[in-house]
Amino acid sequence: MFKSKFFIRGLLRDVIASLLIVIIIFAGCQFTLQQYRIQQVSMLPNLEEGQRIFVNKVVYHLHKPERGDIIVFKPQDSSGDIPLIKRVIGLPGETIEIKIGVVYVNGSPLEEFYVRELPRYTLERFSVPAAHYFVLGDNRNNSRDSHEGWTVPETDILGKAWVSIWPPEKWGLFPAYAYASE
Repeated sequence: MFKSKFFIRGLLRDVIASLLIVIIIFAGCQFTLQQYRIQQVSMLPNLEEGQRIFVNKVVYHLHKPERGDIIVFKPQDSSGDIPLIKRVIGLPGETIEIKIGVVYVNGSPLEEFYVRELPRYTLERFSVPAAHYFVLGDNRNNSRDSHEGWTVPETDILGKAWVSIWPPEKWGLFPAYAYASE
């Protein structure tokens, strides 16, 4: 009886410690990561409808979004509560122009090897307001995005697409792009 009393106390202590660790890990993940299911075709060929990703909700508290980041943000209009996902093209204070299928940032062409096809539309020179971001879908001709005249306020950004988790063949971290204009 004496040994079993100590065994039960030790077992109970181990179970409580394990539960506390699980709760701490769960809470940490809830505050830093969010699962998101792609519900549009605007990011083809890089993100497919139905694909599941983790969004890093903390990264933009440490630094500002960068060109090439794939972000998830609250929609601007009354199209519903479904967050949108697009690629950051223009940073606050920059000018964007789209002509003959080429995106220009501050007058320099942007090299974009990740797009599905070149845009078939034009955009007159547009200045990105302070604390806003100009975003485009990778499926340029089938995307509701900043070429329609709106930008994303920094306060509406939910996080950065970090890792693809479903389907298994798409599993992996999203690449970071370095642009020649930077």
